[in-house]
Amino acid sequence: MNYTTAEIPEGFSGEGFFATSLSKAIGLARANSLWPLPFATSCCGIEFMATMGSNYDLARFGMERMSFSPRQADLLMVMGTIAKKMAPVLKQVYTQMAEPKWVIAVGACASSGGIFDTYSVLQGIDKVIPVDVYVPGCPPRPEQIIDGILKIQELVKHEPLRRRYSPEYQYLLEKYQIA
Repeated sequence: MNYTTAEIPEGFSGEGFFATSLSKAIGLARANSLWPLPFATSCCGIEFMATMGSNYDLARFGMERMSFSPRQADLLMVMGTIAKKMAPVLKQVYTQMAEPKWVIAVGACASSGGIFDTYSVLQGIDKVIPVDVYVPGCPPRPEQIIDGILKIQELVKHEPLRRRYSPEYQYLLEKYQIA
């Protein structure tokens, strides 16, 4: 079996020491200790359960602990069909999460409404909350979900510590009417 280790950030090394920037060390720690909150409503949730099982073992990527409280999570995983009546609940869950927070839309329904082009189905969760990574598929295979999580980890690892205070981020929150 091939095991990969965390990529060592750039820095100075010598016998018995290693020095790097604080932002790179924090990015590495954040990327490998995400606490996901699964918001699963349909068949994509079943595929996520398979991803958490022993065949795929999402715990290998530092996601051992599922958080079912938004106040203790930093990754919101929205999976499945989201009804328009559920949109305010989803937005409330997102606003209750502490910063920094990331969102992954799993499956066609969460990403774009999927095959349900009806009056009651939200045509993509990006209508109510910002999304960082989209995972395609109906339903997506566990390998695709893992690939999406690896993309989130890359994003987290290289995100500047002050990005959340930037004017661009504040504009994004205003666009979604999130204070």
